[in-house]
Amino acid sequence: MHTRKSKSTSFKKPKHQRILLKLSGEALSGKQRFGIDENVLPTIAAEIKELWELKVQVAIVIGGGNIFRGLQASSKGMDRASADYIGMLATTINSLALQHALEKEGVFTRVLSAIDMQQLAEPYIRRRAIRHLEKNRVVIFAAGTGNPYFTTDTAAALRAMEIGASCIMKATRVDGVFDKDPLKYKDAKMFKKLSYIQVLRKKLSVMDSTAISLCMDNDMKIIVLNLLTHGNIKRAVYGENIGTLVNSGRA
Repeated sequence: MHTRKSKSTSFKKPKHQRILLKLSGEALSGKQRFGIDENVLPTIAAEIKELWELKVQVAIVIGGGNIFRGLQASSKGMDRASADYIGMLATTINSLALQHALEKEGVFTRVLSAIDMQQLAEPYIRRRAIRHLEKNRVVIFAAGTGNPYFTTDTAAALRAMEIGASCIMKATRVDGVFDKDPLKYKDAKMFKKLSYIQVLRKKLSVMDSTAISLCMDNDMKIIVLNLLTHGNIKRAVYGENIGTLVNSGRA
């Protein structure tokens, strides 16, 4: 029996042809408080595979908070630079795990590291990263910016600008940006649209202030959406009004 296909998936062209997907390390831990939940990885990989099959060019920056948090270690007395370098190694572990999950799905994937570790990943070279994307390979950026005192949020903003992404999609465990934690407060209000200045003034938990400022200076849009809702990333790629949009506020 013939079934009619949705126009949004059959005839409509994706609005975003090249995106930077920002994942938190906690996204990989699932219901666990630490480490990588092997049941979560295939789900995330399947979501990314849908974009790959649409020939959307996908670059990913993933945090390491499920393994190690540099800021927390620093607050307990560890040297900040050393703590941040350990955090970079944690992001590399997550990147390799996600690469494995994607390749099990048949998705061609490359891990590029800001810190030289040739046995594990290719060195980050901007033109090489762009070439991989043009060849329809998912690119995972590991080890942040390669510098201490910078978060993976800042790395995501920087890499998005370097590769010419049309937007950053930050995948979280909630539907968008709220005025307070929706997991704790039932009356939390979600914003459908925000300007960079509003995010900074209200000190909203979108990305850190350095990353927001970098996006504001370069007019890089940020879409905050729920990773746990199947198909959300794909709908956002097609331009549907998903989650919270952060931009200049001019349009």
